[in-house]
Amino acid sequence: MSGQMGSPLRRDLHWLAARLKIGLQEVEEQILARHGMNLWGYSVLVEVVSGPSRTQLALAAAVPVDKTKLVTVLDELESSGLVRRRPDPRDRRARLVDPTDAGRKACEAASAEIRAVEDGLLADLDAGERERFLDALQRIVLTRLEAVSGHVPGGQDCP
Repeated sequence: MSGQMGSPLRRDLHWLAARLKIGLQEVEEQILARHGMNLWGYSVLVEVVSGPSRTQLALAAAVPVDKTKLVTVLDELESSGLVRRRPDPRDRRARLVDPTDAGRKACEAASAEIRAVEDGLLADLDAGERERFLDALQRIVLTRLEAVSGHVPGGQDCP
């Protein structure tokens, strides 16, 4: 293993990030399937559970996801009994999205399992290192990457 760690490829940020993404995606897809959702459904459900009722348009901006894809994701979540949609009393054309009790429970359970996996991945880091790592990663993805690429990544093709 130590010979592999010294390989130039294994110091390449893209290679490391891609392996992390692929590995987490595989594990999370298995976890989420047990809770009746996929990665897109989970991403939307986390947003629905985390705040007050929001319109579908506001959710599309928060996730971010194309509005037409969001409708499909919400249809799946609603069919599974995890969310419900209702007319917005201020604008009858808009629909508000709320979690159901089952949706809250599924989101909590899936989140706990995902956090356990993440804790395992970060187990070699003490609390301070973990916080600095996550802060640095967040800054890189949400500010520096945008400056380099010209846009915020993870839009329509990445939950």
